[in-house]
Amino acid sequence: MSIEILDPTHEDDSRAFAPATRLATLAGATVGIVSNGKKGTKPFFDAVERELVERHGVAKVVRLTKANYSAPADPEVINEAERWQALIAGVGD
Repeated sequence: MSIEILDPTHEDDSRAFAPATRLATLAGATVGIVSNGKKGTKPFFDAVERELVERHGVAKVVRLTKANYSAPADPEVINEAERWQALIAGVGD
């Protein structure tokens, strides 16, 4: 029996990647929260949502759950996310 070791690093040139511009403020923004669907995310994201609205003036929080916690988000989730000013993705157990 042999063991194959995989390298998890991204193989493409990542120098062209640039992170999104940071928002000056969250006040009045729509923020999406995408959960992996595991049980532990709900109470955590409940608290995050409260903080976003009460402390940062977020106008709207949209919460979606991925269909499969180990797979990328479905195209519908990606399309919806394009309407948000910020996104939080989370993993919980």
